[in-house]
Parts: sequence; structure tokens; C-alpha cells
Amino acid sequence: MKPDWSPTSERKAFDDTKAGVKGLVDAGINKIPHFFHQPVDVSDKSSLGVDSRFRFPVINLEAIHKDSIRRKEVVDKVQIASETWGFFEVVNHGVPVNVLEEMKDGIRRFYEQDIELKKEFYSRDYTKKIVYNSNFDLFTAQAANWRDTIFFLMAPDPPKSEELPAVCRNILKEYCKEVTSLGNLLLELLSEALGLSPSHLKEMDCAEGLAVLCHYYPACPQPELTLATSKHTDNDFLTVLLQDHIGGLQVQHQNQWIDVPPTPGALVVNIGDLLQLISNDKFISVEHRVLANHIGPRISAACFFSTSVMPKSRLYGPIQELLSEENPPKYRETTVTEYVLYSNGKGLDGTSPLLHFKL
Repeated sequence: MKPDWSPTSERKAFDDTKAGVKGLVDAGINKIPHFFHQPVDVSDKSSLGVDSRFRFPVINLEAIHKDSIRRKEVVDKVQIASETWGFFEVVNHGVPVNVLEEMKDGIRRFYEQDIELKKEFYSRDYTKKIVYNSNFDLFTAQAANWRDTIFFLMAPDPPKSEELPAVCRNILKEYCKEVTSLGNLLLELLSEALGLSPSHLKEMDCAEGLAVLCHYYPACPQPELTLATSKHTDNDFLTVLLQDHIGGLQVQHQNQWIDVPPTPGALVVNIGDLLQLISNDKFISVEHRVLANHIGPRISAACFFSTSVMPKSRLYGPIQELLSEENPPKYRETTVTEYVLYSNGKGLDGTSPLLHFKL
């Protein structure tokens, strides 16, 4: 070991390759670098799995535009899931299966193209609309996660078409169009589940921003020592997740880690911190994580309904219509930018950023 070795210099050497975790795997490593090792208590992988007394909520969105009784049933299910799990899967959501499959293929093409083509997107400057790197909190996290990510800020002011990676440009635009439509529908259902008019959350600009995080989780030679994503909550209003068949996503429910089944054709939806804040804790933003795996690569795309770090002056606090003497506001007002910068600054350390905004 060189005398000037330090955990930071090891991480910097990794970052300087601009090849990410995939670069380590391509180099043929059979032991993961020490800075990926999770503390023993964090790397505990015990879970109740899917065959337990807890059944992960799956909501069928079929025919909700045609039948008011059916829509009411769906709103009730969305309400229960949002209050108790903070997560649910949707099926018959209207996004064509071929679009889902091509989106996964497009992500794979980006990561598996020539490294020189990827490197031009490698950055740690989050004011950019396109950022590819490994671990946004690489230099602050206790342990790094076994994954690489490319981030696209696709709304309200998307990158120019020619700025998007050629290998996934067309599908990214098509997928975002489909997910935006689904997100608007989900925000209507969530508004109704809060007892508000269907347009309430949209009128609050909850669907104004769309950030897409495309993750690539290579096969890991020592998955028992690390995590693909540490436990965290999402710093947005709402997340719509496309995941492949490999699985590994787990949700914290009643102090247990529950596996989220990778259902073909389904999309996973979860409540973000900002929706918990404006609903005054009626809906819950729940901790989740992704396990590392011998099998890979696992591919996913998380669509965050949020303007991220874009400067926006609108203040968000608990919705007035939900407040009363018995239910006073629990959070101070904040902007999306302030919330996201605070959240990103602390990294995935296992504590909710919401605590910082409590009254």
C-alpha cells in the first residue's frame, strides 16, 4: 500500500476512470474495493421476501376513465397503499409493453457502448441536464453503492434532442411522454385520495418537473458485502419506477424488509418526501433499498416528478385544505430546490431529510 493511500484517494482514483462500477467488472475483479463494503448492520440482507403475511399492493388501472364506480375503487386502493405502504405497483397503466422493453434496452445500450462515448457525459455538476457517474454521494457516503447512474432532467426545460445519447435518444423521449401522461393520472388519483379535486396536485405544479435516473447494477462478485442502493427515501413528489426481471428492490414495511416483486409489464409507484410534506404525513415516503446480486446487470429507470435543483421560487408546505385544529402543520415551507440540495448534500445516510423541515 502506498504511504499516501487514503479512502478518499481510492475513491478519487475510481472516479477518475469515469468507467464506473461496470469498469471494475469489465476489468475482471473478484473482490470489491473496500470503500464499497457496507457496515455489518447495514449489509444485513434478512427480509420476509414475497411469500409472507404482507402482500405488496398491486393496483389495476384498467377502465378507470370509463366507469366512476371503478375509479372510486381504485382511488380507495391508492389511498390505503399511500397511507400504509407508501408504495404500490400499477398494471394496465397504459404504457405499451414494447416501450417498456425498449427503454430497458436503451439503458443497456448506453452503458454497454464504447467507454469513450460514455465519458463525455461523466460529471459531478448537477446543474447540468445530463449527468452520468457512479454514486452521486461517492465522496460523502460511508460506503459506495454497487451501481452506475445517468441522470436526465427532461422537464420542464428538456435538453436539446442532439444533446441526448444517440443510443437511447428516441426511446427516452417516447418513454418520458408516456410516463408524464401516467404521472398526471396518478396525481389525479392521489388528489382524490386526499379528498381534494382531481386537479389539485397538478395545479400545485407537482408534475412540472421530470428527472429520469437510469441505473445499471452490474453483477457483483461479493454481494454480501455491499448494497446496490442504500436505504433512502425519494426527494420528489412521486416516483414511477421501471425495473427488469432480476429483482432486488426492497421496501421497509412494519419494520421488515419486503421484496418488491418484479412483475412483467408493471410499474412501481412510490410517494416522495415532498408529497409526504404537503399531505402533512397523510401519505408516507418510505425507506427502500436495492440488494446487490451475483446476477446482472440489473437495469432500472426511476422517473422523479420534481424540478430537482432547477431554481424555482414556489414554496411548498402542508396543503391548507388538509389542516385543522386537530391536524396542524407539521412542516415548514420550502422550495423544491432547497429540499433537493439539502437531501443530496447529506447523501444516502439512512435518515429522512424530512426531519430537517419539521416544525
